[in-house]
Amino acid sequence: MKKQLLTFGSVIFLASGVLWGCSQTPTPEAEQQIETAPETLPPTGEVGTMQFRANGEDFVRQGFVTKDGWQVNFDHIYVNFSDAKAYETFTPYDAEAGGDPQAKQTISLVVNKTVDLAEGPENAETIVVNEVPAPPGRYNALSWEMDEAETGPAEGYTMVLQGTATKEGQTVPFTLKFDQELAFVCGDFVGDERKGILEPGGTAQLEATFHFDHLFGDGEAPPEDEINTGALGFDPLAEAAQGGSLDADLATLEQRLSPEEYQTLIAVFPSLGHVGEGHCKETQLTAQNN
Repeated sequence: MKKQLLTFGSVIFLASGVLWGCSQTPTPEAEQQIETAPETLPPTGEVGTMQFRANGEDFVRQGFVTKDGWQVNFDHIYVNFSDAKAYETFTPYDAEAGGDPQAKQTISLVVNKTVDLAEGPENAETIVVNEVPAPPGRYNALSWEMDEAETGPAEGYTMVLQGTATKEGQTVPFTLKFDQELAFVCGDFVGDERKGILEPGGTAQLEATFHFDHLFGDGEAPPEDEINTGALGFDPLAEAAQGGSLDADLATLEQRLSPEEYQTLIAVFPSLGHVGEGHCKETQLTAQNN
């Protein structure tokens, strides 16, 4: 996969298309290209701006209580994005139904970039991963991959979680380093308002949303709630700590967790990616497990 970042002035307009669950350095300009699917007209209207944003939800900055009673506060959540694309499709894309978006136009949002989802104050806006020029349209599908970062704070990993967990007087600083590569394909953003509607000359947003409560559970939800029954929680991670802290990658966790706990952890990864509350299809890990 090509490892470079497309800046605002450097975007590839592509064409043709490419589920799970409930935060630059200028580079040489890429060749600009607009294509359309058969029997469609070329894009018309003044080019606008599409913002690609990432959201770890409020609790990544504000903290939360896990299903097993740990108060977790994050210092950093580094996520490495690769090959993110937005699609304007002929028909609405349903991630739960499977298949690929049938796109009449596709835009490249970012080639490779690491962001910190926990960056900023408690009420900060979602993280801008990149923004690119784009033809007007109704972009109703989104895909992105998570590959190992080649440089920066997440080097060698797709995702790094750093923070502190506290329970009953015990405090466990933790750094969790995941190298599991993932690929998500999602439909429309589900939330208070639709995203991806780009008017001529205007600005629109698309958002990759991460539901980390799927990993840790939610202390405010009943124990039998689905968000808790499928979550690992923090108790197993606290038990895996050594010397009062936990600094572990997946290989280390496989050794220190029970087989059942490790499989629970792996099973959570495909459910992390969403578009708001909208579901995504995870294609890379699930394909490997089939």
